Amino acid sequence: MSSIGQSMYDFATELFPINRSITGEGVRQTLKMCSDRIAGEDGITFEIKNVASGTQVFDWNVPKEWKINAAYIEDEAGNHIVDMAVSNLHVMGYSTPIDEWVDLEELKQHIFTLPDQPDIVPYVTSYYKERYGFCMSQNQLDSLKPGKYHMYIDSELFEGNLTYAELVLPGESDEEIFFSTYDCHPSMANNEVSGPVLMCELIKYVKTIQNRHYTYRFIIIPETIGSITYIATDNHLQHMKQHIVAGFNLSCVGDDRDYSIVHSKYADTLADRVLTNVLKTHTEGKYSDYSFLKRGSDERQYNSAGVDLPVVCFCRSKFGEYPEYHTSADDMTLVSPEGFQGAYDVVTQVVDALENNKTFVMTVPCEPQLGKRGLFPTVSKKGSYDAVMAMMYFMTYADGRNDLIGISEITGVPVKELIDIAHKLHENGLVEVK
Repeated sequence: MSSIGQSMYDFATELFPINRSITGEGVRQTLKMCSDRIAGEDGITFEIKNVASGTQVFDWNVPKEWKINAAYIEDEAGNHIVDMAVSNLHVMGYSTPIDEWVDLEELKQHIFTLPDQPDIVPYVTSYYKERYGFCMSQNQLDSLKPGKYHMYIDSELFEGNLTYAELVLPGESDEEIFFSTYDCHPSMANNEVSGPVLMCELIKYVKTIQNRHYTYRFIIIPETIGSITYIATDNHLQHMKQHIVAGFNLSCVGDDRDYSIVHSKYADTLADRVLTNVLKTHTEGKYSDYSFLKRGSDERQYNSAGVDLPVVCFCRSKFGEYPEYHTSADDMTLVSPEGFQGAYDVVTQVVDALENNKTFVMTVPCEPQLGKRGLFPTVSKKGSYDAVMAMMYFMTYADGRNDLIGISEITGVPVKELIDIAHKLHENGLVEVK
């Protein structure tokens, strides 16, 4: 196991306890930690930006900022039945203040559970309608005895800001590769902290690429309202439509059960092609493939009519498809160093494939004499020819009709192997870029 996967898991452990929502101090704390992680010796890091509450963003308005200090339910003996100090999932996100004693029947009107998963606590929010509530397991609710209960939430909604982070790493071209993830959920591991953790490690990798061809745009935003706000402000939409050639939304990338792609609207973009290609070779074809009809994260906004960006979603186990999703069971035991490492390997291979995805043309007719260039075994025996078959495949389809991903799709040779072949042939003057 690479130390990268363990380092990612350790950073996720640091981020996990923070109480996040679509606005507020938890978001700012998370972004500060992500900024510190990627800064390094070069000092290049995220720019933190704020958009004021009430700002109109297409058909939406940026909501008020939410601040919460405490939330609990106590019984008549002073015992805390639930307390957000124990688990921040115990309070419904964006709850308004309450300080009231009620009987059990009224209390139940403000409790959310999962009857079909009676041992775990659900994640519940109410962003755009003011209300309050608590979450607990169904078993705990069933155990409550008649009597008086104190509902207490110390919170406020006020004119504040929606906060997001952005980093652009320039390349030789103004064509852009786009990565997006979110930071708006409280303590859930796969569905929340895994995306920012992977984003940070990917940025560190892209920084190391010498003579980057593409410009890379990275954002960490609150899901849905954040992507809408980003697209709607600072002329981002026009710029993104002109410059982004492939984009990837990162969601639920820390477990080790599956790999998944949610395709773009028509599944015909460079992003669809490269992520599908990498997943096929990385997993030997054992991954889940979802159409855009199964969308659910910010790929919805990036592919929406009038936006139409070439963006896919990359997950390990896809949101909504694993039983712990949006519950207290999505904890640090669900993710693993191996899971993080696998996601990191995929996205770095995607970047490598894109950086090297050129259309090649052979410079000589017929098969070149590879032996005199040290590219072919000088002794022919069983098995020796197999070692150069990938090179022969490459040369056959390096006819100006196929980019590197296309050659991989035809031949079944992984792009990472074709990259090395292309470099060797180019060094020997046998292939040129069209």
